[in-house]
Amino acid sequence: MASMQSSSADTIVLIHGLWMTPLSWEKWVKRYTDRGFKVLSPGWPGLEGDPAALRSDASAIGKLTAGEILDHYDGIIRKLDGPPIIMGHSFGGLFTQVLLDRGLGAAGVGVDSATPKGVPDLPLSTLRSAWPILHNPANYHKAVPITPDEFHYAFTNTLSEEESLKVYERYAVPGAGHILFEGALSNLNPNSVFRIDYSKSDRAPLLLIAGGEDHIIPASATKHNYEIYHKSKSSAIVAYREFPGRSHYTVGQDGWEAVADFALNWALNPKPGDLTSESAVAAPAA
Repeated sequence: MASMQSSSADTIVLIHGLWMTPLSWEKWVKRYTDRGFKVLSPGWPGLEGDPAALRSDASAIGKLTAGEILDHYDGIIRKLDGPPIIMGHSFGGLFTQVLLDRGLGAAGVGVDSATPKGVPDLPLSTLRSAWPILHNPANYHKAVPITPDEFHYAFTNTLSEEESLKVYERYAVPGAGHILFEGALSNLNPNSVFRIDYSKSDRAPLLLIAGGEDHIIPASATKHNYEIYHKSKSSAIVAYREFPGRSHYTVGQDGWEAVADFALNWALNPKPGDLTSESAVAAPAA
């Protein structure tokens, strides 16, 4: 396993997930900006607008493919002055893994990351969370809304119904069916855009963060994702950290600050292994 290293990256790129927009990162953007970083949180193509407007007109969402989204972020990152720290939530975490596999980034963090090709886990809670799209093959090229009740189960199961509804109204938008089908079927597709060369040793350090109460991506799936990297012949740094009691809404659920700080401190000073027993990763000296 690779030794510890530190990063001098001063830019952070945040990638949101399915049924969300860049607004979901608003708390992390402010916290990291206040810490002196340049923070970019570009949306998936067509998802840069206000969530309420996107719920009224989701025509651009249904046309999206994973390849288009990946190339969108690839282009943004390659235009930067230097490699940034890349962080992604949910499908954004999976995009982060693929972008690191492409040789991009100084470090990457996947928060409640969807799993790449090669991770076989498909828990019942994941299927139930994805059912609004996956139950109907006709949704493959559609933008599919999620109801408040479905959102409460999938994203905010540790919140009350009243709290969950407030989160839903602020952030939730229809989901691109094509993206979810691509992810769900990646293990059956030899040419999936979500394939990873786990054995690469020149990949930037990667941290996978799991929520202990996550219904969409249970901690067990994230742990298996980490173990495939860990057991490969790669000498690249890979780490895992579970935060007990946290739902898929990790980026905004009360206590999000501890997750955000851990993610950034680790990205600045990566260390390998299962770090679940650690309360913090020290930031490098200024």
